Amino acid sequence: MANILHVPPVPSPSFFSSIVDLVRQGGVLAVGTESSYALAASISRPHALERVVAMKGRPPGKPLLVLIAERSRLDSLAESVPSWTHGLLNEFWPGPLTVIFSAGPTVSSTLTAGTGTIGVRVPGSSFLRSLLQRTGPLTGTSANRSGDAPCLTAEAVEASLGPDVDWILDTGPASGDRPSTLLSVVNEPVVLRPGPVTAHDLQRVLSQTGQTVEIPDVEPLH
Repeated sequence: MANILHVPPVPSPSFFSSIVDLVRQGGVLAVGTESSYALAASISRPHALERVVAMKGRPPGKPLLVLIAERSRLDSLAESVPSWTHGLLNEFWPGPLTVIFSAGPTVSSTLTAGTGTIGVRVPGSSFLRSLLQRTGPLTGTSANRSGDAPCLTAEAVEASLGPDVDWILDTGPASGDRPSTLLSVVNEPVVLRPGPVTAHDLQRVLSQTGQTVEIPDVEPLH
């Protein structure tokens, strides 16, 4: 059975200590995000990343999204941040927009899955951002087996993944809203997965830079 740790409304600094220690040792957490629970592991611990991939049972070629506490963390992940993306990041971070950049040279191939790109998001959850401030960037893939429905409660994560997860941080029921919008900015802005941040929202900001968002007819990513 996984260890379920109930998160208080206002966690004290000491509350985070054992969680941070576990992450630094290569542990894997499940924690609530805006839409569902996610598997959170340090991106600097190769064994932890391998554990996440094994838990998900994902097919080859599926990258792992990364959660960061603030925009300044992008420098260690993205090869470059196009100037025309600054307005988007100002407008929609923190929030449900995952932006896909060309990956920097030090980014783990387990995260990129050989694509050469990395998806990054600053989450809307203040608790999760506080955790990220202490741990550094963490994975943010949904806490469920590949192909299964997202888990919306700590108990659902336990039923789905059981003892594979070290700790489940119970932040209460997740909303069940759509997963974050996926926007690639590797070349031109392209929506790879529609989500809470709509194409209209994106275009409203991008029009100030002369960019036009593209919405191809593609199979949604999970």
